[in-house]
Amino acid sequence: MFFRKESTETEKNFLVRTCALLIYAAKIDENYTEKEEEIIKKTLLELGAKKENIIQIINDAKSIEENSNQILDFTKEVKNLSQVDKIKIIEALWSIIYSNNEVDIYESNLMRRLAGLLYIDNKTMTDIKERIKNLNSQ
Repeated sequence: MFFRKESTETEKNFLVRTCALLIYAAKIDENYTEKEEEIIKKTLLELGAKKENIIQIINDAKSIEENSNQILDFTKEVKNLSQVDKIKIIEALWSIIYSNNEVDIYESNLMRRLAGLLYIDNKTMTDIKERIKNLNSQ
């Protein structure tokens, strides 16, 4: 776990909203795959979720994602994290996007918007993108 929250409810809200953002990215190409869900589960565990809570977090996040019409709802929690923690989430987002070895225009646009919303500079975003792309092409 790379962050610590005082309240279990705050932590759960963070995990659900972060998961909703990851699901949003996975669904943006209209092809939500099992591989993408596995990346989401792995990311949730890395963020400190308990294994027994993963399915509930994903179900709650799916509900939030389906009933939301903007990514701002998902980024509020994430943008207040440390730069290191935000980068972990950006890495997960790029992993989801490159899980099918291609990036469509909607995915690329989403990541540009998220870079601005999460205050990630272009060089950092490009470095992460290239690293994840190279990992997935091996």
